Amino acid sequence: MTVVLRPSDARGHADHGWLDTRHSFSFADYYDPQHMGFRALRVINEDVIKPAKGFGTHGHRDMEILTYIIDGALEHRDSTGEHSVIRQGEVQRMSAGTGIRHSEFNASASAPVKLLQIWLLPERDGIAPGYEQKLFAVEEKHNQLCLIAATDGRDGALRLHQDADVYASLLDAGHELSLSLRPGRGAWVQVVDGSLTVNGQPLAAGDGAAIEAMPVVEVAAKAPSQLLIFDLG
Repeated sequence: MTVVLRPSDARGHADHGWLDTRHSFSFADYYDPQHMGFRALRVINEDVIKPAKGFGTHGHRDMEILTYIIDGALEHRDSTGEHSVIRQGEVQRMSAGTGIRHSEFNASASAPVKLLQIWLLPERDGIAPGYEQKLFAVEEKHNQLCLIAATDGRDGALRLHQDADVYASLLDAGHELSLSLRPGRGAWVQVVDGSLTVNGQPLAAGDGAAIEAMPVVEVAAKAPSQLLIFDLG
């Protein structure tokens, strides 16, 4: 039974001027063979993009990509014809599948946008590209787990082509919650902001934790906190 911490300051870091980014796992020029992902979870990047800046048109394939907006708004365009603005509290799922090209730009000319970009390996290659976006209200996440993405898209979650359930929560200081894991599954906890414990281990903003061979994930907030939990097969 293990809880392995991934401290925020141990992540990969790059400052490109227009983009300040931190990588929980190996990505782009950051390579660490000890941190290539966790189960199907391949990328968690914490990105801060300057006003009116962003990623020009580029391609992806065979990846499930979640964009979780922490603060601000991100404008998205892709080769399927989709065009949208993803705002704080909204989550976008893009299935790259057989191939998709897209761009992502800060929708504001005056304020930065902060987000998590999350990649999961799909259950199989070659699926049709697809796109989904939804607002998950504060009330749905307040002191409880809100299912934001799932393999079957149940309970109003975005649909993932992978055996994974992704939960978001906003916890008041002193609040506790738990998530039971079925045998053989693992979990990753990512702290967006705040301070909490995971199965007794202290975590702060930007920290992550991999949980293996444990029947339950137990979270206790020491301060107002925002987190994601990935339940992975």
